[in-house]
Amino acid sequence: MRRDVFQAIADPTRREIINLIAHKSLNLNAIAENFEMSRPAISQHIKVLTECGLVEIKQQGRDRYCSIQFQKLAEVAKWVEQYRIFWTAKLDALEIHLSNDQHSGSNTDK
Repeated sequence: MRRDVFQAIADPTRREIINLIAHKSLNLNAIAENFEMSRPAISQHIKVLTECGLVEIKQQGRDRYCSIQFQKLAEVAKWVEQYRIFWTAKLDALEIHLSNDQHSGSNTDK
C-alpha cells in the first residue's frame, strides 16, 4: 500500500525526522537518538515516510541510512503554493477593502 504524503507529514515526529535528514543522511540509530521514544517506534515512522516516497533507505555495510527524496517534497510545496497564492490575493483584497472603508468612513464624520 502506498501511503499519502500528506498523511505522512501530518505527524510532528515525522516532520522532525524529515528536518533531520534534510541536511544529511543519517542511520536509524542517529535519528532515534534525537527522540525520546523507542527505536522500533522511530522505525515505524520511517517506514511511513518510505512508503509515501519521502525517504529512501540505503544499506551501507551494517547500517541503513535514510535520505530525503526532495522531489516528493517539491510536489507538496507546489500543491501548497497554489493555496498560498490564492489566500495572499484574498487577504490583499481584504486589506484594500478595509483600507478604503476606513478612508471613506473618516470622510463622512466631517
